[in-house]
Amino acid sequence: MKLTVDEFRHWPHKSITLLGMSGVGKTRLAATLRRQNWFHYSGDYRIGTRYLDEPILDNIKQQAMQIPFLRELLRNDSIYIENNITVDNLQPVATFLGKLGNPEHGGLQLHEFKRRQNLHRDAEIAAMRDVPEFIRKAQEIYGYKHFLNDAGGSLCELDDAKTLDILAAHTLILYIRASKHDEQELIRRAEADPKPLYYREAFLDEQLAIYLRECHVEYTALIDPDDFVRWVFPRLIASRIPRYEAIANDYGYSISAEELWRVKDETQFLQLIETALQR
Repeated sequence: MKLTVDEFRHWPHKSITLLGMSGVGKTRLAATLRRQNWFHYSGDYRIGTRYLDEPILDNIKQQAMQIPFLRELLRNDSIYIENNITVDNLQPVATFLGKLGNPEHGGLQLHEFKRRQNLHRDAEIAAMRDVPEFIRKAQEIYGYKHFLNDAGGSLCELDDAKTLDILAAHTLILYIRASKHDEQELIRRAEADPKPLYYREAFLDEQLAIYLRECHVEYTALIDPDDFVRWVFPRLIASRIPRYEAIANDYGYSISAEELWRVKDETQFLQLIETALQR
């Protein structure tokens, strides 16, 4: 959505989509604005509770069934398993997504890894296409004045123009641009604590071939899962940045992560958006 400053100021029910890498401050801002009449729509929460709930539970049950004590309790319905996903705890989603590599080290075989990646992509598209309905719910059911779509870092990877068109028609898309220092800090975190990630299939195939060749690994099943995440993460950032920028250029506006971190309340956030619009 493209607006003038005056149009933005007089927009009675503001709806913003935050775009950018995980770790640049999207969720921190959402937590701040939640206390100031903004509905926080977490794309990752919607993915986990609505679109991947059953696959996540199936994965957990499959692991539990390998333990004889739990297997018998599950088979005779003495216990049940359910997700406890919250906006602040999305670990079940990450655990399901998993890491590529040696199963003996907690990795997934390539075909299973890609299956889960495809499920996540479909779920993210569906969650983002739910945004217009949740804008309505936020106002009519929950009584919030404004709406904040906290989109996942992989939104730029979806290659789905219809989803972007829907977001742009109903929200102002605001790209949070990471500085070189921010990028290095994100890389440092990934090296210290490698986490499951979503990759476009073309990107994954290309980088996997390079990794196997450079690291002299003969088969995907011999990959150390954490080592691959550490190796690929800087390359993933580099591939995502031009994608974020293209979305911002075509559909929305940009601010820096440094500017966002200075925001302490709703007033400062709105002023920052107006600055972005004036640019």
